[in-house]
Amino acid sequence: MSTSHHEHTRATLPPPRTDEVADGVFAYVQPDGTWWINNCGFIAAGRQVVAIDTCSTERRTRAYLSEVERLTGRLPGLLVNTHHHGDHTNGNCLLPDATVIGHERCRTEVLATGILRPDGVFETVDWGDLEPAAPFVTFSDRLDLWVGDLRVELHHLTDAAHTTNDVVAWIPDRKVLYTGDLVFNGGTPFVLMGSVAGSLEALDRIVQFDADVLVPGHGGPIGREGVDVVGRYLRFVQLLAEEGSRSGLTPLELARSTDLGEFGELSDSERLVGNLHRAYAECSGARPGAPIDILAAFVDMMELNGGRPLRCMA
Repeated sequence: MSTSHHEHTRATLPPPRTDEVADGVFAYVQPDGTWWINNCGFIAAGRQVVAIDTCSTERRTRAYLSEVERLTGRLPGLLVNTHHHGDHTNGNCLLPDATVIGHERCRTEVLATGILRPDGVFETVDWGDLEPAAPFVTFSDRLDLWVGDLRVELHHLTDAAHTTNDVVAWIPDRKVLYTGDLVFNGGTPFVLMGSVAGSLEALDRIVQFDADVLVPGHGGPIGREGVDVVGRYLRFVQLLAEEGSRSGLTPLELARSTDLGEFGELSDSERLVGNLHRAYAECSGARPGAPIDILAAFVDMMELNGGRPLRCMA
């Protein structure tokens, strides 16, 4: 894809929108929710504002923070990262005065990874002037924040799911749950760096919160029924991997021969082969989140994408 066509396509994406999903609780939704285009959120009560995640690029993060300031009159003093991936953490550095909170392994991964600029694997993006800013308040299982009189509960649900450091933010008085990338709405779930089985366990825990509104990591806010789609897809991947590994097929061979059925309408379908790499490892007895060859999985995703870099409109 030429740069001019890429820029034209990006320009045709709908602008981000802000949904007040409950009193003082906001979802910042970035269409079209595909690679590197995430959701953020923020909670405002009293004189305090808490942000949930930042964005992948300087441009997107500055637009998000401008919207927060427009609606609340201030920038967030607290920032929660739902996990370490760059589409949720690259922009942390643009809140230099905020207290950044995340799982202890989120801090480790941000420091180890830095700011990824994976052009070549993904279509070229203007990432902007960014530097790593890892969480410096960390926890292992549970931490409560207070935004005015509103309690925000941070929970780490499983050892590995989307990643090894996923955190959800639950606001019981508003019945809103920010799920991070444990839930995708309209996009193919992605568990290459976590666990298929662990993701299913996390979804069971998510349902137990009995939330009225879920703010997923990608795609618009949804109800609890959105969890069912993610669960069905992940069980589909598990069954595929069991059959494929018995048949001696590679993840790429299996993905190429698979009819996605009801999941064919989900964006970023090439993630199937990445998910199969993780599912094959689990079929072989690997523990959830154990290191596997991530680069090989991305090479296979590019092959499944016609040998081209993966689509990225960030």
